[in-house]
Amino acid sequence: MTQRKTSIWIVLAVVFFSAFVLGRWTVPKSPSGRSDDSVDSDTDISDRVTLWTCSMHPQIQQPRFGQCPLCGMDLVPVASDEGQTGMGEWTLTLSEHSSRLAEIVTSPVERKSVTSEVRMVGKVDFDEGRVRTIAAWVPGRLDRLFVDYTGVPVKKGEHLVSLYSPDLVNSQEELLQSIKALSTLKSPGLESFRETAQKTVAAARERLRLWGLTQEQIDEVERSGKPTTQMTITAPISGIVIQKSVTEGSYVEVGTEIYTIADLSQVWIRLEAYERDLVWIRYGQRVEFTSEAYPGEVFDGKIAFIDPLLNDETRTVGVRVNADNRRGLLKPGMFVSATVRSNVVSDGRVMEPSLAGKWICSMHPEIVKQDSGACDICGMALVRPESLGYAVAGSGRAELPLVIPISAALLTGKRAIVYVKVPDRSGDFEGREVVLGPRAGDEYIVRGGLSEGELVVTNGAFKIDSDLQIRAGRSMMNPEPSTAHRTHDGQQTPQEPSSDVTSLKEPAPLGFRRQLDMVLKSYYAVQASLAADNLEQAREAVPMLTEALDKVSLDLLQEKHRALWTREKKTLSQAAAGVRDSKEIAKARESFLVLSDSLTETIRQMGVSGEVPILQFHCPMAFNNRGANWLQESSELRNPYFGSSMLRCGTRTEILSEGKATQ
Repeated sequence: MTQRKTSIWIVLAVVFFSAFVLGRWTVPKSPSGRSDDSVDSDTDISDRVTLWTCSMHPQIQQPRFGQCPLCGMDLVPVASDEGQTGMGEWTLTLSEHSSRLAEIVTSPVERKSVTSEVRMVGKVDFDEGRVRTIAAWVPGRLDRLFVDYTGVPVKKGEHLVSLYSPDLVNSQEELLQSIKALSTLKSPGLESFRETAQKTVAAARERLRLWGLTQEQIDEVERSGKPTTQMTITAPISGIVIQKSVTEGSYVEVGTEIYTIADLSQVWIRLEAYERDLVWIRYGQRVEFTSEAYPGEVFDGKIAFIDPLLNDETRTVGVRVNADNRRGLLKPGMFVSATVRSNVVSDGRVMEPSLAGKWICSMHPEIVKQDSGACDICGMALVRPESLGYAVAGSGRAELPLVIPISAALLTGKRAIVYVKVPDRSGDFEGREVVLGPRAGDEYIVRGGLSEGELVVTNGAFKIDSDLQIRAGRSMMNPEPSTAHRTHDGQQTPQEPSSDVTSLKEPAPLGFRRQLDMVLKSYYAVQASLAADNLEQAREAVPMLTEALDKVSLDLLQEKHRALWTREKKTLSQAAAGVRDSKEIAKARESFLVLSDSLTETIRQMGVSGEVPILQFHCPMAFNNRGANWLQESSELRNPYFGSSMLRCGTRTEILSEGKATQ
């Protein structure tokens, strides 16, 4: 009996153990390894997965699920029946499950009106066309100044100065004598003498007028028959006295400045626009601006001038706005913040329907008329708004620009890539180079490469591109299919490019290229310091870089190379100074990006000595996914834009020089 019970317990134990094992094999599992009854059968990919990779760092490839050693994200599967590129080297096929994992989102390419806001800052200034200088027209003594200090408001015709001038008294006496002589020549036969006397009187009157006497003052002298000893100078315009140059009792010569008066009923707003914003700015546009002096108050004006020259130091262009100031609130010198809102059509012109069919003055934008004619202010002929860069014919659909969300574009610095959903093929995504116009808010204007209605990937495009990089297909960083191969552990080995990549027919002399090597070595010190998150060490390396730049001799260069080096040296010096003066490492890294781009361009144009290793790397995530390049002498990836947070983020894109001993 006891033996029978023991056998029963053994059988029950075997049954329970078998059920447990069978349940473990049959319950679907999530990628994290946890059982999940809610997961569909198509999510059980364990028997189809041959490789796991990181969606942010495609160089990470492992044979089993885990976390990325660089960023800690969960690895995603690359299944054997997914990612096929049979349609072309720039096409990727994803299953429905993989699309969900990659969070792929698409949106249609549209034609629609886009508005861009350009923000500028500046100051209030005098309207130069409404400033007058009061000067002495005759030599003399200032017996009285009716305006004793600056800031006094005056009206046109009010007394400003009382001046005594002996020359003026003599001219009045000459006028009176001429009039007296003319009155005696009334007898017949004296017509020729009378005509000469009349000319003398007219000349004396004109001399007094040119010396500043008004017609009323001249008439008073003739009526009284006595010369006035005091000349009164009146205000030629209404405004504010902004400058008083003399004191009462002073002696003045012809042309001596006495006062300066400014009419502040209209003022200029001088603004600074970045060069990237010029595409949105047009003459005659309405500008809104505010001042801290009047919170909540919004002023407006019109753009009257766009400087044809760029300020090389600030990389900005001056923009002048004419603004009404009859209330007197705007004071010259006040700081203002301004906004221009622009609608753009497909060919880049600014759309302004309110100007359709009208005529505008090219000097005074406030003068707009229904018919052609002359400007009421300057008399210049009015012109059509179209000649000033406007699109005013209407807002038909053909004129609307083609736009995509900014998240759809992958920018490499030289190219723009988007991924398009292939019609009628579920899960197929095709990479395509496009030509982008300016950015308008959260959208890019498309110049070429896409058609209305196509679906572009707006979320997950970088993951698709990373998968193509893993598969050695065309991608954002590989314009042409890569001939890379994989090692036995799945890691990709890039094809070694030739060290002679400068392709210059006439490189700079070898002596210059060797001097450039010293600049490179100093640059490497800055790069290594930023990769180590050591701002102070990077700043301390800058003087060595500056010294190396100063030691490069122009005497070794021909004219065309000399012009290029002069330009690039200025950029390199300014960028180096930016690193040196940075208080935060993020700012230093921004300057380092400029330093890297300029140095790379110099090397490509001038050539290399071949004695120093020069390896180019690219990080697509730097600066909010805009991407950035840098140079290293070592093949061990050390990202200067992220440092320890993502030290290995990036890929080597090119070998500019192998050097004598490539590491």
